[in-house]
Amino acid sequence: MKIAILGAGNMGGAIALGLVQGTKVKAENITVSNPTNGKLDVLRDFNASIHVTNSNREAVKDANLIILAVKPWLVKQVLEEIQMDVKKQVLVTVVAGVSFADYGTIIDPSATIFRVIPNTAISLLESTTLIASYNASQEQEQLILDIFSEMGLAMLINESQMSAATSLTSCGIAYVLKYIHAAVEAGVEMGIYPKDAQRMVAQSVKGAAELLLQNDTHPALEIDKVTTPGGITIKGLNELEHAGFSSAIIRAMKASR
Repeated sequence: MKIAILGAGNMGGAIALGLVQGTKVKAENITVSNPTNGKLDVLRDFNASIHVTNSNREAVKDANLIILAVKPWLVKQVLEEIQMDVKKQVLVTVVAGVSFADYGTIIDPSATIFRVIPNTAISLLESTTLIASYNASQEQEQLILDIFSEMGLAMLINESQMSAATSLTSCGIAYVLKYIHAAVEAGVEMGIYPKDAQRMVAQSVKGAAELLLQNDTHPALEIDKVTTPGGITIKGLNELEHAGFSSAIIRAMKASR
């Protein structure tokens, strides 16, 4: 299988880095296009077998899978430029906010299209990747799931859920980082060096996530395990609620839909 990635920005570049660390696609079968060379040079430095070009049409020439990773306002221009063969090529778009119906006005409505929303942790193989399909067979859906599952957790959802799920995952990673930043600042105020505080908090967040993912448990149950009556944890949790912590998270998620 040959893959073309159109756009080497934060997401396109991260996907390329993730793909070459997996087993489904060989680096020499990946071509990345970008109008300037700086970001392409970074990819070549990471793995010299990745093909790079400044031409979108050159990138997609022999590709089976086209990953579109450009700004929303460039979608129409790029798709009209490459003139993909909808009978032989599958479009995977990581462009937020552009629906299947929108793509149907630009390319042949019979095209097989996947909307894919990863987050930036995909370069470390730790993404949560949301996938919705259009005109795709079960075999094609499984192929896309297999490819992105090597780069973290991949989930097939309905397009109608895309906006809400993106708030939880793609936007949500920023909210988790915001918590880490605040917790680190608290640690510094209490006398811990910044780098030490960051490692402590980041590992704590990673550990909390693994408890839920590996044990298939519920956050409330894990919280109960560390909140002894009259203890320090329950005092801190109550302070969070007095300050509107849960409400703030819910409002942030809903605002970013």
